[in-house]
Amino acid sequence: MMACGSVNLPPGFCFSPTDEELVLHFLYPKASLPCHPNIIPELDLSLHDPWELNGKALSSGNQHYFFTRVKENRSTENGYWKEIGVTEPIVSASEKVGMKKSLVFNLGEAPQGTETSWVMHEYHICSSSFSTGSCGSTRGRRKSNQCRSKWVLCKAYEKKSSQSQQGVSSYSDENDSGTELSWLDEFYMSLDDDLEEVMSHPN
Repeated sequence: MMACGSVNLPPGFCFSPTDEELVLHFLYPKASLPCHPNIIPELDLSLHDPWELNGKALSSGNQHYFFTRVKENRSTENGYWKEIGVTEPIVSASEKVGMKKSLVFNLGEAPQGTETSWVMHEYHICSSSFSTGSCGSTRGRRKSNQCRSKWVLCKAYEKKSSQSQQGVSSYSDENDSGTELSWLDEFYMSLDDDLEEVMSHPN
């Protein structure tokens, strides 16, 4: 199933892990046991624009999951990933086990790129919690930390926008991180607009 480098989920199945599950059940085994079988494939971030991920990454709905090596420069042939916001901690059993960075894809060269509707979350392991993992010896922990520094887990997706064209659009708010507008918020906002229009044209 992994021979082609990707996995297609059967109808009715949805791969939708939480941030905690992504770090503990996928990123930790990848970092400590590089040969550990994993349904999430490895990709070179610099070789793939986000709209090329479908069929190469593990795709579930509009979300694409893949491992890539840690890079300072996240440029591709047609653009670059730019970090936005702050780094969020990922906590399990009151312990910080990882962190999540948010990025948005820009077309063109930095810093004059054009922002698109493509967003990516980049998951990292916390070195402090990783060093207390299952490796028994100091030598094992040192080796694991070296592996940990090589890999991150990425989740990329395109935000929905009515003005999208070839992956480019204004950055629309959609409920994903808890700080963005949900469809219900947008619905109520549209009702407010309709009410204002009715009040401005009395019978």
